[in-house]
Amino acid sequence: MDLGLTGKVAVVAGSSRGLGRAVAEALAGEGMNLALCARDKVVLEQTAREIETRHKTNVLAESLDVTDFEAGAKFVHQAHQKFGRLDVLVTNAGGPPGGTFDDFDLDDWQRAVDLNFMSGVNLIQAGVPFMRQAGWGRIINLTSVSVKRPLAGLILSNAVRSAVIGLAKSLANELAADKITVNNICPGYTRTARVEQLAEKVAADKGASPAEVIAGWESTIPVGRLGEPSEIGALAAFLASEQAGFITGQSIVIDGGFYRGIA
Repeated sequence: MDLGLTGKVAVVAGSSRGLGRAVAEALAGEGMNLALCARDKVVLEQTAREIETRHKTNVLAESLDVTDFEAGAKFVHQAHQKFGRLDVLVTNAGGPPGGTFDDFDLDDWQRAVDLNFMSGVNLIQAGVPFMRQAGWGRIINLTSVSVKRPLAGLILSNAVRSAVIGLAKSLANELAADKITVNNICPGYTRTARVEQLAEKVAADKGASPAEVIAGWESTIPVGRLGEPSEIGALAAFLASEQAGFITGQSIVIDGGFYRGIA
């Protein structure tokens, strides 16, 4: 299937590793040019070089923290200036620390809001005018299955990521006339460094091994395994495509059946 993405441009946040990188790889594989940002300059530049070499595409890479809102907005404008267009915007950031309600003060909550909600608002504010000008666009938010099924020990993520869902639903309605779609990808347990670190924390708390913790998670997933980052990337590529123009305002869970609800 030709997704109609060749020559288009995507900004992908948090894209040096993990799910962000998987999305970047998938979009580059469809012939898109990329603007990638992440905090770790060394890892980001290595990722950019590897994607350029593997997919024969053009990549702009900029080291920044998405909670630096001025830097984030400037990067979106820089991407448009370099490539002359902006078609797809993928919001993404690493999750806040794990813990329960008693573990966090108001500063912790504010940092979580800035990281996993306001960072996306900021990037979208910067990118939408370019999409409106072009009369076409795709906004894709990487969130978590926790917006459907809150996960124990992740209260900051459970609460703040749910705000992204409300934002996306409202934006989808507001931007539909401009042929801009807005959707959320909600991954379940996926084999990333973040999930491995979470397994280590849970293992330390329970006196178990990380492998035992992961096996326990897998036992709750009907398909019997963790997801692979490339599977999230493939979904993002489809949502970015011409063929997905009738899909908007949706929160698509990709979790091997972990979430058992019907809505």
